[in-house]
Amino acid sequence: MRFSPNARLASLAICLFGLLDAPDIRAEESNLIPTDSAWEVTLSPYGYHFHSDPMHKPVWLIGLERQSADGWLWGGAYFINSFGQKSGAVYVGYVWNNLFNVQMLYAKLVGGLMYGYVAPYQDKVPFNHNGYSPMVVPALGYRLTHKDALQVSLLGTAGLLFSYNRRF
Repeated sequence: MRFSPNARLASLAICLFGLLDAPDIRAEESNLIPTDSAWEVTLSPYGYHFHSDPMHKPVWLIGLERQSADGWLWGGAYFINSFGQKSGAVYVGYVWNNLFNVQMLYAKLVGGLMYGYVAPYQDKVPFNHNGYSPMVVPALGYRLTHKDALQVSLLGTAGLLFSYNRRF
């Protein structure tokens, strides 16, 4: 599935639209720090590459994770990688809420197994064996509400992934 540049920009605009209402929403919600276990869906319409390459294709991701009240999480994601290949990942991790004593900020670190960088791009990720490789992804997030957040994830030395996350 390929999205046109206009569709990708529209998706990014929708994700960022939540920032306009964030001050009013925060006034209604006194505690943005999650205190219960919940599912969270992640939608990413855009990835930014640190170095452009004519082989790069648009990147997008959809993921689902289960977050425990104690901060531990597990999940999976389906995505199109930088070379247009269908890819997936399963992972475990931890989220640190109230980062720097700011309710809206959090940090997340996940690690797991990724599949999808196959020939001729198998050398684009380290320790790749037949398309399978380990992954470690740190992220910073900003909670718009108790249920909504914007997040940016660091993809090694390749780039950044921008996403909207929704708890339910």
